[in-house]
Amino acid sequence: MISVRDLSIGFGGNPLFENANFKIERDDKIALVGSNGAGKTTLLRIIAGEEEPDEGEIQKQKGISVGYLPQEFLELKGGTVFDEVKSALKLHNELEAAENIIQERLSSEKISRSEKEKLLRELGEIQHRKEISDYYSAEAKIKRTLTGLGFAEKDFYRSIDEFSGGWKMRVHLAKILVAENDLIMLDEPTNHLDLFSLRWLISFLENFKGALLIVSHDRYFIERITNKTFEISNRKINAFPGKFPDYLKFKKEREEQLLSLKKNQEKKIRETQKFIERFRYKATKAKQVQSRIKFLEKLEKIEIENAEREIKIKFNEPPRLPAIPLEVKNVYKSYGELKVLEDVSFTLERGDKMAFVGVNGAGKSTLAKIISGKLFPDKGKVIVHEMTKVGYYSQEVADNLDMNADALDTLMREEHDYTLAQIRSILGAFLFSDDDAFKKVSVLSGGEKSRLALARLLLQKTNLLVLDEPTNHLDYASKEVLQKALIDFQGSVILISHDVDFMKPFINKVLLFENKRVKLFHGGIEYFLKKFSFENAISKPAHENKNELSRKELKRREAELRQKKFRATKNLKERIEKLENEIETLEEKIAFLQNEMTKEEVYSNPQKMKEVQTNFKNSKETLNAALTEWTELSEQLEKIEKEFDV
Repeated sequence: MISVRDLSIGFGGNPLFENANFKIERDDKIALVGSNGAGKTTLLRIIAGEEEPDEGEIQKQKGISVGYLPQEFLELKGGTVFDEVKSALKLHNELEAAENIIQERLSSEKISRSEKEKLLRELGEIQHRKEISDYYSAEAKIKRTLTGLGFAEKDFYRSIDEFSGGWKMRVHLAKILVAENDLIMLDEPTNHLDLFSLRWLISFLENFKGALLIVSHDRYFIERITNKTFEISNRKINAFPGKFPDYLKFKKEREEQLLSLKKNQEKKIRETQKFIERFRYKATKAKQVQSRIKFLEKLEKIEIENAEREIKIKFNEPPRLPAIPLEVKNVYKSYGELKVLEDVSFTLERGDKMAFVGVNGAGKSTLAKIISGKLFPDKGKVIVHEMTKVGYYSQEVADNLDMNADALDTLMREEHDYTLAQIRSILGAFLFSDDDAFKKVSVLSGGEKSRLALARLLLQKTNLLVLDEPTNHLDYASKEVLQKALIDFQGSVILISHDVDFMKPFINKVLLFENKRVKLFHGGIEYFLKKFSFENAISKPAHENKNELSRKELKRREAELRQKKFRATKNLKERIEKLENEIETLEEKIAFLQNEMTKEEVYSNPQKMKEVQTNFKNSKETLNAALTEWTELSEQLEKIEKEFDV
């Protein structure tokens, strides 16, 4: 569908990637990965036609359409939300415009009979094209998409100018999704979504028939919808034909192998240099010395991009929490006529790490601000124990940093027990390396300010952290640093996030915000997602009230669904397990054969080399077939489990 040939681009003489070659086929669902600044966004912009490469070309099949959601802010002005999304339906709008022109001409009193017959024939053709193009279901599709992305029906006909940048991004995303593009490219699409609109988007993209090329640091999102990985590394674009977890496993193994090869190469270089220095001035060794000098000149050194060292960061040891660090009692909050919270109550216990979840606008951030003392409730009270020290993070906090300080000064001003080297390590973990540590806050981007505010929070001596979307501007490595710190944190946490993978290891309670009230779930984020989906999926007679269902009846239905799930997945799981064992064996065999081909006794013997190459080729083909079957069966299993999870 799209073929990229010999693509090269760079900035200021520094190449991002060189001589890149790859193809995007119609059914590809691709995760585009690479370190910050590797060129992921640039590549998307080139494919979208918004930027020109230095060299190379992109060939697209005739007639294919590409939808592109950029990461940066999109300005949409004028018109209603519904009309803006509808504008993406090109064929729909063309047919509508053509029909209006014909109707207008038919209404003319001066029209001749022959012209009228001709126009009626054209009108009939338009009606036929409407029927075969799903014209009449378009409006319903727009409404489903907007609802899935979190818009209420009352929002459909509001002016776009009334919405924030994040909601405008959702409008643009809706335009891309309804337009029936052949390729959809999304650059960090989850940053502006809540947990529920994210799950809807995942479901939509899982069923999307075209190709996807996605940049995202949301691992849960990427794992659910992609089946290939394109990696930008060392100025190359490498294609990996497998799901994201398989790519990560391969990447780790490759880095270990490269590190070992690099160490051996460096040892060889040292030995060669030592020989040259020792015999440089001996006439009897002149030939050998020159040979080794040429060897070093021609040697292509092994590069390891961003060799990551293990960064372990812990929050300062917090003061011991009381048994009940926080109580929220009968809290009400409105903004003018808009009621946000009504009679909200819950108790936070020592050691709780609680997630606030709900659609955007449900009141999560409002309650977080009330707990942190940034807002006051209209009614009710928040009881913060005198021994509870609250640390608060939000984009608003990030924007209020001292503009005249640099990144290093911002952290050094905090009361802490860290050395300068440790402070530099913390800055490095949040992508402030080398001279970036001396950047003035005033010149930092919004994302950089957010990362700096998070780094500063690590140093504060607090025992209750209130974090509002802390992962939006973090890459995989930085998120992992923060995640590990939160796992080890001895205090309590209140977290607003849509990043399921980030929350999995440490969240133990979930507070759902719905219809201005809250409901507490005792369990982690995965338990909540299963429980919430189950409770909303139970079908009942129209007269039956969900609240009337007894716990015994719920448990009976849960057990019934578990039994159905077991029967539906048993054979699939057995086959998948068998395939995984076969794949592991084949991968070990292929690695062995690859090593054999590097041995002199093999590559210097044509017969042996041919046997090993044939064995290697056959093993690769068998492995690819097994991987294909494993992928297909795993996707089947995921779909079945989604239907039955309780």
